Amino acid sequence: MDLHVWLAFLVASCVIAVSPGSGAVLSMSHGLSYGVRRTTATIVGLQLGLAVILLVAGLGVGAVLTASATAFTVIKVVGACYLLWLGWRQWRAPVAKVAGDAGQSAGEPDLTARQRVLRGFLTNVTNPKGIVFMAAVLPQFIQPTRPLWLQLLVLLATTVMVDVTVMHGYAWLAARLQGALRSVRARRAQNRVFGGVLMAMGAFLFMFKRSA
Repeated sequence: MDLHVWLAFLVASCVIAVSPGSGAVLSMSHGLSYGVRRTTATIVGLQLGLAVILLVAGLGVGAVLTASATAFTVIKVVGACYLLWLGWRQWRAPVAKVAGDAGQSAGEPDLTARQRVLRGFLTNVTNPKGIVFMAAVLPQFIQPTRPLWLQLLVLLATTVMVDVTVMHGYAWLAARLQGALRSVRARRAQNRVFGGVLMAMGAFLFMFKRSA
């Protein structure tokens, strides 16, 4: 892959990662709930889902999703329902008083590292918008005269590197707010803000069209 092509993709990856999405919301939510270190498990899951999306799009399955109304609709409904479920759980999460420096500062139920990885993975892998977007973007950076697998490996490594950095940034910014969000009232409001955003994203997926 030529250097100028990689640099262009690096810029595109930064723009994609920084733009608000369900991954960013989940990273901020878990950053508030668990702190940056424990949110790393969530971010690992997000990257696994992102890797699946990139490879699926890069190998041409993304084109199948854009061409097949049935395949696209199934993925869209599953992804939308999952975001709605996540948002509803976050909205209704019980909030208890925080004593001293208790580890978990937000109202989301305490999840194991494996559960956080799975939640991150499902959040990204069930996002049809991400698959369609990657299917549209990746061909612009793939050179037909070069080996496909090697180019996909470089694009995947670049995407993951950028997204890990940005998602940790979101988690860090959210974690800095922990001191201001230790009261029951503030943490209940936080749960409803993040829960509402996730449910809004789920509702938006129901309206997402293949032509987009």
